Amino acid sequence: MKTKDFLATLDYAILKPDATLNDLREAAWLSDVLGVGCLCVKSCDVAFAAALLEASETKIAAVVGFPHGNTHATLKAAEAQLAAAEGADEIDMVINIAALKDGDTESAVDEIHAVVTAVWPRPVKVILETALLTPAEIRKGTACALKAGAAFVKTSTGFAAHGATPEAVKTMIAAAKGKIQVKASGGIRTRQDAETYLALGCTRLGVGNVRCLLTPAESKSLAAIEAQALAEAQEHGDGCHDAEPEAKPAAKKAAKAQKA
Repeated sequence: MKTKDFLATLDYAILKPDATLNDLREAAWLSDVLGVGCLCVKSCDVAFAAALLEASETKIAAVVGFPHGNTHATLKAAEAQLAAAEGADEIDMVINIAALKDGDTESAVDEIHAVVTAVWPRPVKVILETALLTPAEIRKGTACALKAGAAFVKTSTGFAAHGATPEAVKTMIAAAKGKIQVKASGGIRTRQDAETYLALGCTRLGVGNVRCLLTPAESKSLAAIEAQALAEAQEHGDGCHDAEPEAKPAAKKAAKAQKA
């Protein structure tokens, strides 16, 4: 897979509770210059992320009912709708995990459908938190997401005991039957990890660190872009990543040349 195509599969997550606006600036800049497919942010950060990436091809996803999925369905739909209004292109919602485990699939479908309807036609990804589920529950969760009209079913929030596993993804892929896309998320820390999940059939990957997935050649190209951005920032008396992505036209031009 070409570098450009690989980076387009990534959802770069900035979701830690102590993640600052400077962390978000850094992630937005990196996503923009590399061509990362999507930047996944807390719903309270959507407007800021949208401003940073206004001129970028990188999309913005907002998490809803995150990270435990315990929010009332009406509030999940409202949170998703507000995020969309503030610039979110996609929604990653956490399913009501307890309802799923109780076998209350009707409630699970209804809340997913409420979110899907609230932000239509934006794609909704349904986080199952597979670390807490049995294979049978993973299959039921996938079926609920499909029935409710979601675009993706997703393994994990990154806040449970572990993230994606090949076994959970295989279960989801089989249950999806090619009718809903699968996103692996959590614990993807090497290029080999990423390629394993793509080979299994995932079309998106949720990651908390993009740099660790780059090949040596890709890292070298990024270093050159960062050096150019730093030189440009110093020329203007600014810090390298304190400026927003659009404030570094020369660096962006170099990045586009590297990706071409």
